[in-house]
Amino acid sequence: MRWSTGDRGNIEDRRGSSMPLRAGGLGLGGVVVLLVLSWATGTDFLSMIDSTPSVDAPTTASGPPPDTTPAEERMVDMVDAVAADTQATWARLMDRYQRTRVVLFRNATQTGCGPADASTGPFYCPADHLVYLDLSFFEELSRRFGAPGEFAQAYVVAHEFGHHVQNLLGTDQRVRGSRSGANSASVALELQADCYAGVWGHAASKGGGGSMQAGRVQLEPGDTEAALRAAASIGDDRIQKMSGRRVSPESFTHGTSAQRVEWFKRGMDSGNPNSCDTFSAVTN
Repeated sequence: MRWSTGDRGNIEDRRGSSMPLRAGGLGLGGVVVLLVLSWATGTDFLSMIDSTPSVDAPTTASGPPPDTTPAEERMVDMVDAVAADTQATWARLMDRYQRTRVVLFRNATQTGCGPADASTGPFYCPADHLVYLDLSFFEELSRRFGAPGEFAQAYVVAHEFGHHVQNLLGTDQRVRGSRSGANSASVALELQADCYAGVWGHAASKGGGGSMQAGRVQLEPGDTEAALRAAASIGDDRIQKMSGRRVSPESFTHGTSAQRVEWFKRGMDSGNPNSCDTFSAVTN
């Protein structure tokens, strides 16, 4: 994936002011594993080991922490580029699109939806219209879940912006009060966000007409496959198997690996948000 560095105007950087995370003695590696599991399944695994982040007041943007690395700063620029490109795509596709930002944090932070910590994983908060991301998520996505590459990471970011689009359209209201399960509105909402991520991927595959404008992204050979691997690696069924549990469709929140691949690919192939009607296909 090719991308150009911007001014980080799509980033709110709280990495230097995040609150410490206490996780019952669990090491950082263990925390990050549970972070990925929690994001993929919708279950707060870290809470099961008495994780007690202390977040008493909203944190403010503070910029890079002193112990950052060039590799981490490159990752920040990549997230900014993907966020800029994704939002440019949606601004073209829908009227009155409202721009937002990705909040980068370490360990724990305060959100409009309440305190969040590493176990939450990447998520979108409809109350403040912000995407939240701890960059450590990407390491485990690659190392433990077999989904390396920047476009796999971009898929995660684009998925969360898909939730922002749903919030702007009022689609997420259909999930309120919904139970989990293979045919639930919750699964339909997540699969639609996968499809919306694919809609952006379709636009990125066109390369903006060959123009590498600031913040724009262009795909290269193999990028689509990387995103498909990421989608397949975090299906509810695979996550349940990896955690030593039986596959329980009644507890699904995001859909199976096959479903996540199918809907991302549908958006990627069509580039049309109207192809993303997961509610008709999933719920009954």
